Amino acid sequence: MNTTLTLYDTRSRQKRLFTPADPDNVRMYVCGPTVYDFAHIGNARPFLVFDVLFRLLRARYGAEHVTYVRNITDVEDKINARAAERGISIEALTEATIADFHADVDAIGCLRPTVEPRATGHIAQMRAMIDSLVASGHAYVADDHVLFAVGSLATYGALAHRSLDEMLAGARVEVAPYKRDGMDFVLWKPSRAGEPAWPSPAGIAVPGRPGWHIECSAMARTHLGDTFDIHGGGIDLAFPHHENERAQTLAACHVDEMANVWMHNGFLQVEGRKMSKSEGNFLTIRDALQMGTGTELRLAMLMTQYRQPIDWTQKRLAEARALLGHWADAIGEGGQGGEADAAFLAALSDDLNTPLAIARLSELAKEGDPSLGPSAALLGIDLAALAAERSAHTEAVTDDMREEVEALIAERLAARKERRFADADRVRDELVARGVVLMDGKNADGELTTDWTIAK
Repeated sequence: MNTTLTLYDTRSRQKRLFTPADPDNVRMYVCGPTVYDFAHIGNARPFLVFDVLFRLLRARYGAEHVTYVRNITDVEDKINARAAERGISIEALTEATIADFHADVDAIGCLRPTVEPRATGHIAQMRAMIDSLVASGHAYVADDHVLFAVGSLATYGALAHRSLDEMLAGARVEVAPYKRDGMDFVLWKPSRAGEPAWPSPAGIAVPGRPGWHIECSAMARTHLGDTFDIHGGGIDLAFPHHENERAQTLAACHVDEMANVWMHNGFLQVEGRKMSKSEGNFLTIRDALQMGTGTELRLAMLMTQYRQPIDWTQKRLAEARALLGHWADAIGEGGQGGEADAAFLAALSDDLNTPLAIARLSELAKEGDPSLGPSAALLGIDLAALAAERSAHTEAVTDDMREEVEALIAERLAARKERRFADADRVRDELVARGVVLMDGKNADGELTTDWTIAK
């Protein structure tokens, strides 16, 4: 693959040429789920984004030369509260939630990461990091807690590009009398009765449990080393989570940087509004899978470049469904083979410009280019399998239904040509209600045309 790869780095605020420290072991860490409930579609976005990057890195450097670590947070306050609320053990809750998470991300086509560490499996590494931070003066013990002394690290705030005063003003920080400074954050805290507990570091007599930030530092260091190539996650994690991760690692490992590239995907809203339970528009991945297939959900997410905010709408899902239909039909007619298209690769290698890459796939479909299949595969889309599904589904449509649908489509086209748009919309709504997916276009003479299929 001769195309250069550029990625936007949050810390330097610029798009940079990506050069791995070791091409034989390209290393990426992405913050995974906190397993107390179903993952929502906002959570799905980073998993999809970095799955595409994982696929691209494997294509560039070889699958055996890429290590992708995506952690599981299985010790956290929300987990404790949810287990108590349901009256079940923490282990029962986390195991069931992990299984649900795997089923959901499998359904939207995400590859499993190379390593999927759990926080509870790395307590010893966390304690060791905390002890080293206390010994070096970057952390201190107070009231059976261990806290990171933010003021001890000169570069704290370099990722968020904010001063300590700005971060304190904009952050939700725990007010506690034992803190030396308001921005200091917890590395370890005492456990209450019934909560998970382990022997504490730093000579603390009472059992305790780790803070959230130290978990990722320890897991990343264990599986990727003191420094690595890419650290990813949603923009909501940039501060304070990633800022604090970075601070701990720099102070404990005596390095200048934790990751060479920090990548963050943009926020997601639903039908133009912030997603929340109070708004009534909260969607889990499992909910979204009732609205469309995993492949449709995947493409709908990738139709916006990862750093931009995304608006999840039914219209977007319908557009993704129509695109997939066109591509699958092209594969069915023209076959597939060879390597991914050069222009497609150039788009994807330009900071994961998926909208431009998707536009190129449509051009390849129109041209009947056999590189359509291998190109789509880099987005995690198996067009050959989709074409086979569509073919089998189309064969199940009866002749009577086909005649009825095509008569309605002809009626709609006539209404559109005569600018009777209300009539055209009425017929369209009737077809959609019957499960017909419409794909409008124009023929070589510029006349309106409509292809169709039955939604699976």
